[in-house]
Amino acid sequence: MSSEDKAPTPIPPGECVLFATADWDEPYWTNKQHTAKTFAQLGWKVLYVESVGLRGPSVSSGKDWRRLWHRLWRGLRCLVFGPFKADQDIWILAPLVVPGGYGRPFIGQLNSLLIRWPLRRFLRAKRWSRPLIWTYHPFMLDLLGGIDRGKLVYHCVDDLGAVPMIDSARVNAAEKKLLKQCDTVFVTHENLLGKCKPLNSNTHFFPNVVDFEHFSKAHENGTLPADLAAIPEPRIVYMGVLSDFKVDFKLIYDVALRRPEWSWVIIGTEREGQKSEWIPRLQTLPNIHFLGRIAYRDLPAYLGGCHVATLPTLCNDYTRSMFPMKFFEFIAAGLRVVSTPLEFVKGITVDEVKIAHSSEEFESHASVAISSGRLSENDSQRLIGANTWEMRLKAMLRTCQSA
Repeated sequence: MSSEDKAPTPIPPGECVLFATADWDEPYWTNKQHTAKTFAQLGWKVLYVESVGLRGPSVSSGKDWRRLWHRLWRGLRCLVFGPFKADQDIWILAPLVVPGGYGRPFIGQLNSLLIRWPLRRFLRAKRWSRPLIWTYHPFMLDLLGGIDRGKLVYHCVDDLGAVPMIDSARVNAAEKKLLKQCDTVFVTHENLLGKCKPLNSNTHFFPNVVDFEHFSKAHENGTLPADLAAIPEPRIVYMGVLSDFKVDFKLIYDVALRRPEWSWVIIGTEREGQKSEWIPRLQTLPNIHFLGRIAYRDLPAYLGGCHVATLPTLCNDYTRSMFPMKFFEFIAAGLRVVSTPLEFVKGITVDEVKIAHSSEEFESHASVAISSGRLSENDSQRLIGANTWEMRLKAMLRTCQSA
């Protein structure tokens, strides 16, 4: 057997502290929750540290204040009793912090103390020795003081400095400091590679992936959810946060207005702290149907009843570095995709994915996709290839090991 034929050396499981920018129980999982779950499936023990926030709450947002009260309760619970177990070998630390404290040195120091204390207490109680630190959050270096840790990994999945309503200068400064101290950096977009690699030569590009086993359930011919079955065919789906700096609502409106025989299925809710003027306008059209949040476990059933998936994304400083997880989720579910000209999709040349530069072109591509029908499960598997969570994390860990 040649060296090329040898199986990769297995990575022994260990312990990982994962600093997230999303709470564990968010309705739509992101890289953070999926990575933690995949670590656990590979035999690792994981402490998932929930988001300490990148911006202050909006005083006019009921969603923000409801989330603050929820986090206050969880934070007090963790401060008193320690992290709680959420899944096999996954513990959740919900930090008790003062919101939006990054611009105030005293509050920042207090927040660091409020996180460090339960964190260090947990590590001592569990006798974790030199855990791997895996972070999505730039404001966490101060939390590592006094911790005998293993390697430090930054998984950069968004251009955080381009997110509206945050202190971009402070976020970018914290990220630069983090990049210089990391052992390994992973990015999900080539634009992020160009941003991170000059500050850390051990930066590697790993695109987003999919839970194929879960989303391929859409190929099963089960009973449609009642709210979806009541919507006329053909159904065009968009799934995700309804953010006015991400979603081209005008494009949706224009296409829906011209093709009243198509039903748009919108799965998701507005972004925290946001109230878009476009949502009420879209709700006036009878062929646009807002289904709100759908539980992750139920998404395949909804996608299985749709005929084409869309990425009607605005092209701006933030989205140019996006690689939406929903892209592979749509394909795994058997849906052809019509997208605006996002950077990540420009290099994809398969017939099942079409790029539209105008609402007219979007309409034309959607029409062809509807006529072509859904993908078979074999087609979905062919297009997904090795882009699964387990395969990607194993490759990442091998990269960390060789660093």
